[in-house]
Amino acid sequence: MTNTSRKTALFETVAVPKALLTMAVPTIVSQLITLIYNMADTWFIGRTNNPYMVAASSLVLTVFLMAGAVANLFGVGGGSLMVRLLGSREEEEAGKVASWTVLMAACFALVFSLLCLVFMDPLLRLLGASDSTIGYARQYLIFVVVIGGVANVTATAMSFLLRNAGYAREAAFGLGMGGVLNIALDPLFMFVILPDGFQVMGAGIATMLSNVFSLGYFLWMFHRVRQNSVLGIPRRIERIRPESRRNIFAIGVPAALSVFLFDLTNIVINRLSASHGDLELAAIGIVQKVERFPLNIGIGICLGMIPLIGYNYASGNRRRMSAFFTAARVAGLAVAAVSVVMYYVFADRLIAAFIGNEETVRLGTSFLRARCFATPFMFLSFNMVNFMQAVNRSRESFWLPAIRQVGLNIPILLIMNSLFGMTGIVWTQLIADILNVIVSYVIYHRVMRQIDRECFGEAR
Repeated sequence: MTNTSRKTALFETVAVPKALLTMAVPTIVSQLITLIYNMADTWFIGRTNNPYMVAASSLVLTVFLMAGAVANLFGVGGGSLMVRLLGSREEEEAGKVASWTVLMAACFALVFSLLCLVFMDPLLRLLGASDSTIGYARQYLIFVVVIGGVANVTATAMSFLLRNAGYAREAAFGLGMGGVLNIALDPLFMFVILPDGFQVMGAGIATMLSNVFSLGYFLWMFHRVRQNSVLGIPRRIERIRPESRRNIFAIGVPAALSVFLFDLTNIVINRLSASHGDLELAAIGIVQKVERFPLNIGIGICLGMIPLIGYNYASGNRRRMSAFFTAARVAGLAVAAVSVVMYYVFADRLIAAFIGNEETVRLGTSFLRARCFATPFMFLSFNMVNFMQAVNRSRESFWLPAIRQVGLNIPILLIMNSLFGMTGIVWTQLIADILNVIVSYVIYHRVMRQIDRECFGEAR
């Protein structure tokens, strides 16, 4: 069996659990390594026992996620269209879409980086930077986003395309390799090369270099698989069909919006937390990174699920499409349930691993024990958005994150903060996501009835 036919079999005939594992496990590994290197920055910065440095890195993480929105715009939009085109046997257009996606991701990332450079201080103040944290935040932002932004966004978009073409292991290796390099470079730049007081800058330089290395790997990988896939190093801006551009943005914009609105919610959390003190801001920043562990596993499951669902949706295999969605949902909920127990029991030790400041540890422990109960509902929320992206439901993939963040999360945050202060902030996620899951499943059942009528000729 040729490499191409093996990739096709993965989408069409391999048993559902095995196919999902094949696509999801490498993606989960890469997500966890990426998370670890993001957490490594916080962990190494925490070795200074300086909560202002920790708070500054948490603020810049918000901008870093904004860059992730650009990557999602093209990676999710272009990647999901590419796999649907493959499912409908339109290989030539799929290749043009992949090439166009990579170049547009790089161009948009460059514009974003320049805007961050020009408006750096107003942006950081908007995010909640104080006089004690803004200097450290500048150190981190200039390297992670301004200088390293193009490499980060382009590499991430290329990883989506590589995964959706059936090369999940290779995509995971590229992201993971960059993460391992970042972990290795962090202490070198933070504690050896740069002087005391520039640890945050050292962490930023390490992240920038690791992203550049990842981009180099993906360029090499695209060249390597060009004979057996629709991927290749872009040499020009391809002329793709007008409907292809519309489809990329129809799915990509909601995917970017989902990240942006998540980021907007974090901005609100940071601003509200900063109003209670820098220690509260540092503590919630650590919690937001610690709680990402099960969520990144869930994201890995969903990213592995998307091309499998999208291909079978385009090829008309309704049973296999639904089976992948069910399998992914069960796996994600199992991970979330285990994480709730582990986080509640070991919250104090997890927070103490990041910083030795006693008051920050005390605050972080109580915050994590409250927020961990939201994990299963958070997974169900973004699992549903990923399903809508896979089946080309742009309107639903736009409205679901908007309802979750703008309609529920942010208003409830403001109300809970005014009533209960920091306690209200940390319990908001659970309340908002329970309500959002109810809304999501009402929308899901309506969408499935439409899909059955329009695509599979069934009435349910």
